[in-house]
Amino acid sequence: MSVCTAMDVFDFIKRWKRILENYFTYRRIFIILIVIICLFLYTGQNFLRWLNSATFKQEDLAERCLNEKLSLFKFDIENFDAYIHPNAAEEEKKVFHPFVGNGLFGVSIETDSPIYVKNSRTLSWPIYWHPIVNIQYDVMTPKETVVTHYLSGTVYRYQCYSNGLLVKYEHYAHRTLPFLFVQDIKISNPTSKIIYLEAKQLQQTKWPTAVTHTLNLLHKNGDKLEYSVVSGFVEDKQSANNGNGMSVTIVTRKLMQHIEVGPQSTLSLQLFTAVHYSKLISKTDYSEMKDVIENKCIQLMKTAVEKPLPTLRQSHIDVWRNLWSTGFYISYSKAANAINGDLINATIYSVLSSVRSPYYEEATPVSMKSELRSSLSYAEGCYGSNHHTLQAVRIWGDLSSMEKLNRIVSYWLLTLEKQGCHNLVRVGASGVIQAMVLSFGGFRFSNQHLEFNIHPQFLHREYHFRRLNYGNLTHVNVSVVLKEDNKAILNVALDRSDKSYYACDAGCLDDPVQLGPEKITFPVKLTDPVTPILYITSDKQHMELLQHAIHVKEVVEAPAHEHHVIALHKHGHHLGGLPTLFWVSVGFLIVVFHLFLFKLIYNEYCGKHESRRMRYGKL
Repeated sequence: MSVCTAMDVFDFIKRWKRILENYFTYRRIFIILIVIICLFLYTGQNFLRWLNSATFKQEDLAERCLNEKLSLFKFDIENFDAYIHPNAAEEEKKVFHPFVGNGLFGVSIETDSPIYVKNSRTLSWPIYWHPIVNIQYDVMTPKETVVTHYLSGTVYRYQCYSNGLLVKYEHYAHRTLPFLFVQDIKISNPTSKIIYLEAKQLQQTKWPTAVTHTLNLLHKNGDKLEYSVVSGFVEDKQSANNGNGMSVTIVTRKLMQHIEVGPQSTLSLQLFTAVHYSKLISKTDYSEMKDVIENKCIQLMKTAVEKPLPTLRQSHIDVWRNLWSTGFYISYSKAANAINGDLINATIYSVLSSVRSPYYEEATPVSMKSELRSSLSYAEGCYGSNHHTLQAVRIWGDLSSMEKLNRIVSYWLLTLEKQGCHNLVRVGASGVIQAMVLSFGGFRFSNQHLEFNIHPQFLHREYHFRRLNYGNLTHVNVSVVLKEDNKAILNVALDRSDKSYYACDAGCLDDPVQLGPEKITFPVKLTDPVTPILYITSDKQHMELLQHAIHVKEVVEAPAHEHHVIALHKHGHHLGGLPTLFWVSVGFLIVVFHLFLFKLIYNEYCGKHESRRMRYGKL
């Protein structure tokens, strides 16, 4: 029985060997190996990732923690309303400097950052106090990320550890209390053990005139905490020969260096820093000014600690959201060096962070707020340039450091001031955001109307100008939409209004159209000579007379944009987008062609050689 079984097995092996020899030549085996290698290259990484996920690694906990925190900002990041700052492994990513400011002072979110105060148009004068607090856990190294959230004017920082420990930081320069810098730190310990941490702060450096004393302040929640009061003279390096400078006082909470966090518990630290400084004075006047500035700064800090932290935080966020109610959207372009929403929003945020918003500040008198509101509604002459600012390359520069950021901010504020927007700039951040959005499209308030002064050739991308302020009670929305035939059209609607408003397209040859909350569509027309493509006013008679004041030889519908121009922005090249199936088909045809060519060569060479050998064999 065993012999028969052995014979059967031997026959089975011989049978399969003959099958393999008949059907699997060396060429076929080579092709199969190539296919297997290609499949491994495409799927091997996912397969290895699956294998790794099968055995849970402790460091995955830190990565998962970061992903969970970043998912909170997913929608805002996709809309360029937030920015994740790159780490060392992301060198190719565009870098925007992590920064908070309110026009009175600014701080980089770096451990060695000083406080920057106003110098001419920008926050570019560093003083000798470094407020950033860093929580250190010496047992292990964290994975961390930094997110600037433009809509709330806040920079978030997350440190995630492999044992589940999480340290969350929120940094903001308060908008309604412009002297106040807030660091809200939350430490979460999910482990079953006490965790010991250390708080690090650089604090004072190279400030020989500084004097320090302490005082206790009672917070709204009943805690009585100890604060340091640091006062000194900061010399202006640009005028070092005559000894001018300013008197500066810093009031900041004293922080214990060693921190304990109990098992499965959370610890919150609210760190307030108050900043107050004088105008430029001589060093001889410092002794007289010091007490004035110091007493004022202490009173300001007392105002801050009497408010609940949630109220403080929400009032700050509300101001930023009000500022961003006016805004701008531009369709994403893949063309080289194109200006997109990420750079636009980062630039707006940097400029607004460098300008005060007195209309929202608690200390601003009611009478002054009324004046600011009136100034905000009077924008005659803004924006006066013949070129919209999306064309101006110089003001869309690098924002990767404080020096570069301040350079761009100064260019922007100078441009707006000199192009007729000085009244809006004087209002503060509320006016600056209006002026910037007007400048993006070359909008101009001129003689009882608002005109959209841009050449049709620049409307090869879609735009949306949101809530342009026309008086105190009217907001205008204007959109540029590209149709399928590559022609641009205008959609105009009123967000709200206190009276009737009318619009007409280029040349104003047609009757005025009354605007409302529903979108009204206007064609984009080209005139000779070139004139604005849209006019908006509340004075219907004024608009009816415009057609007699706008002297044009010809008015025609603007031609469609050439396909290669649209394709360049949509796809990054002039060829335009082709479906994936097209490229797969092309690749398949190329492979088939080469196989067919190989077959012809093989038959031509090997076939003749074989027939010649057979003929000689017969002889």
